[in-house]
Amino acid sequence: MYDKAPFFYGTGRRKHAVARVRLYEGTGKVIVNGRSMDDYFGMETLKLIVRQPLELTKTIGKLDVIVNVTGGGLAGQAGAIRHGIARALLQLDAELRPAIKKEGYLTRDSRMKERKKYGLKAARKAPQFSKR
Repeated sequence: MYDKAPFFYGTGRRKHAVARVRLYEGTGKVIVNGRSMDDYFGMETLKLIVRQPLELTKTIGKLDVIVNVTGGGLAGQAGAIRHGIARALLQLDAELRPAIKKEGYLTRDSRMKERKKYGLKAARKAPQFSKR
């Protein structure tokens, strides 16, 4: 169905999750890794995060969203999808940029897990210390 149709593309990232998002003219379906969004994301808050840029730009029933997302957990993937949808919407209509930017959907959330250091049990947790 979507093989030859023109689409708008955006890549979204958050933590270790990377989402490749394509927007097609359609009826408002959101498909994540071949499954419906309702099937993929169990929690309603994650679905809300994914829909935020579409609701902001009032394109919720006009575009189909096809997403391939890898890495990270479900919350990170939802944030990556939101970032990707926002970027793809800019390709669709550059006039949407001020509204999307104001909400912060174009900002790449750069917070990452801190790496484990040698001599410690985790990033900052030290082994138990006893004076005697």
